[in-house]
Amino acid sequence: MPATALPHPVSHSRAVGMLVLATAFWGLSFPLIKTLMLLHARLSPAADTWFVTVYVLAPRFALGAAILAAWQWRALLRGDIRRSEWIQGGVIGAFSAAGMVFQCDGMQYTAASTSAFLTQFYAILIPIYVAWRARRGPGAVVWICCALVLAGVAVLGRFNWRELHLGRGEVETLVASVFFMGQILWLERPEFAGNRASRISLTMFTTQAVVYGALLFALAPAESTAAALAAPWSSGTWIALTLMLTLVCTVGAYGLMNAWQPRISATEAGLVYCAEPVFGSALALFLPAWFSAWAAISYENETATWALLVGGGLITAANVLIQLKPPSRAAATTAGSPG
Repeated sequence: MPATALPHPVSHSRAVGMLVLATAFWGLSFPLIKTLMLLHARLSPAADTWFVTVYVLAPRFALGAAILAAWQWRALLRGDIRRSEWIQGGVIGAFSAAGMVFQCDGMQYTAASTSAFLTQFYAILIPIYVAWRARRGPGAVVWICCALVLAGVAVLGRFNWRELHLGRGEVETLVASVFFMGQILWLERPEFAGNRASRISLTMFTTQAVVYGALLFALAPAESTAAALAAPWSSGTWIALTLMLTLVCTVGAYGLMNAWQPRISATEAGLVYCAEPVFGSALALFLPAWFSAWAAISYENETATWALLVGGGLITAANVLIQLKPPSRAAATTAGSPG
C-alpha cells in the first residue's frame, strides 16, 4: 500500500485510530510473552532465561515472515519487491531487533518500572531530533504532551527517582529507546513514500528472524542444542500462544504500523505508541488467569491500582491533547530527509 497522504482529516483520524489499535495489539503481547516464558520454563526447566527470552522473539518473526511470504508468493516469484522496500524493511527490522535485544538484556539488570520508563524516552527524543533537523522547536503543545506521557509512564511503572542510576541496565534501555526512535523515524522517510506496507513488513520480519535465529543457535546449550530447540514444539498450547503472538501482535500490529504511521508525524506517532503500557496493564487485569488455566502455569491477574488509573489518565490526556492540535508533518518530513 503506498504511503501517500489521503485527504485530511479522514486520513489523519483513521491513521491515529489504526495506530491505537496496533498499540493495543502490542499491549496484548505483554501477558502473552509472560505466559510463553513461564510455559517454556515448565517445558524446559534447565533452559537459560536469556535463551528462553530469545526463543519467544525468534518464532514470532520467523512465522510472521513465512505467513507474509505465503500471502505474497506470486509477487515473490515475479521478483516484485523494490530495492527501496528491501532497504527500508531491512533497516527497520535491524532497528527493531537491536532495540528488543538491548531492552530484554537491560531488563535483567534494572527494575521493571525503570525499564518501562526509560524505554518510552523516545517520545521526547523524537521531537528533540525533529527540532534539531528542522532548526525550529516543535511547539509548546508537543512539549506538554511529552511531559504528560513521561509522567504517566513513571506513575504507571511506579518509577522511583531515588533508585535511578546509570548502570548497565539503564544504559542498555536508553540505547534500546534510541533504536526504537530510529525505527519510527525511518518508516516515514520521504524517499520511501511509495513503498508498500506488505513488502516492508515482509523484509522487516525476515531481517528480525535472521537476527534472532542466529542468537538462538548461539545461546542454545552446546550439549543438547537439538533437544532445547525442539522442546517447546511438543506443547500444543505453546504453539497456539505463539501463533496468537505472531498473528495479532506481530503481523497485525506491525502491519498497521507500517501502513498507517507514514500518514502522521513521527512526533505524534511516538506519543500514540506510549499508550502501549496502558493497554498492557489493562489486559493483565484478567488475561493471566485465563492463560494460566489454559497453559497449566501459575500466573496471577494484576489488580487495578491508583497507578494504573492516574498513569493511564495522563497518557490518555497527552494523546487527546495532541489530536486537538497535531504537529505539522512538514517538520517530520524534514527530519526524515537525508542529511
